[in-house]
Amino acid sequence: MKLTNTAVKAALKKPGRHADGGGLYLRVLPNGTAVWVYRYTRHGQQREMKVGRHPELSLAAARDRHLELRQQVVNDGADPARDKDQGAGVPTFGEAADAYLAAHEKSWRNPKHRYQWRHTLTEFCKKIRDTPVDKVDTAAVLSVLKPLWLTVPETASRLRGRIETVLDAARALGHIDENRANPARWRGHLNKLLPKRQRLTRGHLAAMPYADAPAFMAKLRDTPGSAAKALQFTILTAARTGETLGMQWGEVDLDAKVWVCPAERMKMGVEHHVPLSDAALDILRVQRATRRRRQPYVFPGSRDGRLLSNMAMMMTMRRLGASDYTVHGFRSAFRDWAADCSVDFEVAEQCLAHAVGNEVTRAYLRSTMLQRRRKVMADWATFLAGESAGATVVPFAQARTSGAARR
Repeated sequence: MKLTNTAVKAALKKPGRHADGGGLYLRVLPNGTAVWVYRYTRHGQQREMKVGRHPELSLAAARDRHLELRQQVVNDGADPARDKDQGAGVPTFGEAADAYLAAHEKSWRNPKHRYQWRHTLTEFCKKIRDTPVDKVDTAAVLSVLKPLWLTVPETASRLRGRIETVLDAARALGHIDENRANPARWRGHLNKLLPKRQRLTRGHLAAMPYADAPAFMAKLRDTPGSAAKALQFTILTAARTGETLGMQWGEVDLDAKVWVCPAERMKMGVEHHVPLSDAALDILRVQRATRRRRQPYVFPGSRDGRLLSNMAMMMTMRRLGASDYTVHGFRSAFRDWAADCSVDFEVAEQCLAHAVGNEVTRAYLRSTMLQRRRKVMADWATFLAGESAGATVVPFAQARTSGAARR
């Protein structure tokens, strides 16, 4: 179906590629800008070239230009994307990155993974996004990586790998000389130019002692904003960050007091039913009351249709003086609390959406224990509110001693 002027206006609110037919697309970038692109196949390889920017180039004008280019390809056997004299030239790094994402991100089932790729290649690569992809050299790559290399080493490391992948893809499409070495490669190149960073630590993420969680939650309840609400909800449900960030209204049943997180957003790839405490429901009702029209996400970012940043909750923790801990660490805090409250092992693990036992055990353990978990999550919410829960909580000093003995 071809685009109309009305459809173009609607498409500008939806980042991605919108087809007009015959290989002409309107590509809407996450920053709100839009370009007309022509995609075609030449010598068995997918090509893409920029036709012009919208709105400087109207729909009608883009079609006229596209028709000229298509005739060159079909009738003359030309390859306009590779002919700089035709005015298209080599795509910029930003265009190459967006093309790579468009080709691959639909195959990534984890929305957090998709968001991180797009966010890093958009926000952290601003310095080089307008640089022709074949002109991105070692100095350009270093200009992006150096500000992050020692401060956020894991992010910087992943960013380097993503830049390398985009440049490899651009070379495969013929935009970069196949004999030119990738300037973002690590071994034998950037590892000789960047300082050795601190080895990433693995294992348990820093968790706030559960005895300190009620005081932190009290401060959090007084903090405005979607990020603070998302963090409260994440703690109350013992959810993972990505599960909360991608949460949509269609997953929530307020009457049944259940949130059904789909399998594609779960670490174990299995649909997870989360019983919602009254405190969690209160947060959802506030979010629903302030929901923007047609906004699918429960905890949206500042712009319509965008996810809340995966760093938003962490930044909220830092502002509230909890920078020594991680969001994910609250799952550990919940697990310690559950153990010290004598919550059955299988029930606590189900609350965290962990796989219990081996395959044979899981085959027999088919119940989601929803009602038993509902009582546990209600007690957890009561504890976080600073009130006495139904379960017996061991004093924190004693809990630390018993926890050390368990380990």
